[in-house]
Amino acid sequence: MASPLPVRTRFLDWGNVGMLRPMSVHAHREHGAKQVGCGVITVSDTRTSDTDSSGRKIRELLEANGHRVELYRILRDEPELIEGAIREAPPSAEVLILNGGTGVARRDTTYEAVTRLLDKEITGFGELFRMLSYEQIGAAAMLSRATAGVAGKHAIFSLPGSTAAVELAMTKLILPELGHVVALVRD
Repeated sequence: MASPLPVRTRFLDWGNVGMLRPMSVHAHREHGAKQVGCGVITVSDTRTSDTDSSGRKIRELLEANGHRVELYRILRDEPELIEGAIREAPPSAEVLILNGGTGVARRDTTYEAVTRLLDKEITGFGELFRMLSYEQIGAAAMLSRATAGVAGKHAIFSLPGSTAAVELAMTKLILPELGHVVALVRD
């Protein structure tokens, strides 16, 4: 009979009776990174730093939760610019949060640019985001191509450009798991 696969101990703790048991979700969060360097990239053909309310909201929420904004850029919705910004992001920006260009219009190309670079997709992010969006805006939520994943040593989240969508994704999904995601990507 084959021996069981080895168990990675960072997902386990010893408990109070000396038996190895899986860590709870709470314990995973406790072992996560407490302060994370992040990059914020707004994809828009029309926004400026003065009118980028979504990018500003992301930065405010990150900083209010003890994280650092290491990079902030506004780019036109051109796949080569988006891919270049992701590839050139400094290592200190372990998480890249993009907003804009995730719809189905001809100029919405963020999804294509991001997914070409992902080593691993976090499919649950897009699914959960659309479910939460549906509760707020109804059937129009299906038009969002919000996605997330890992590219090299960066966790990437790609959100719609709406400030309400950004706030929803940040408060309900990204911020609660940010430290945990980074700890896994660092490993």
